[in-house]
Amino acid sequence: GSALATAQVAPPSGEVVGTGMVLDVAGDATLCLGPVAESFPPQCGGLTLVDWSWDGVDGYEESGETRWGTYAVFGTFDGDVLTVTQPPIMLALYDPMRPEDPTGGVPGETPAAELDEIATELPAALGDLLLATWTQDGYLWADVVWDDGTLQAAADTDYGDGVVIIRSALRPIG
Repeated sequence: GSALATAQVAPPSGEVVGTGMVLDVAGDATLCLGPVAESFPPQCGGLTLVDWSWDGVDGYEESGETRWGTYAVFGTFDGDVLTVTQPPIMLALYDPMRPEDPTGGVPGETPAAELDEIATELPAALGDLLLATWTQDGYLWADVVWDDGTLQAAADTDYGDGVVIIRSALRPIG
């Protein structure tokens, strides 16, 4: 994972959309892109949201100083925070185009034991960028906060083409 560990991903130049739970604890709003603890109220790590407002937003729950709901959130990402630029859309009403399958539906050929070994290396290589990994159909899938293709190219350098599939949680608009 040396190429992945040293890869420098530039923030997107335009607007992006991220889908997940917005969790607001006492006015500090976060977009949860990865796992959410199913406590009451829920908990997660995520991207800090700047300029988030609940004004005119439906579909949330509250408990004490915590408010949460699931939304498509539009904004600009500087590599650390997501600055909201448009009103959010409740996920129940959001119907984006399905992303193209990078595998073309063709199963991978990497043995499961090798994929499992790579999966243990990715957290150290990707750090806070990594949201989740899983193996499926002969590939190791890795969801990250943002990738412009840099991380995928680094994964291909480290492990070979068609072994690790990097998916960006934030997607460019337009």
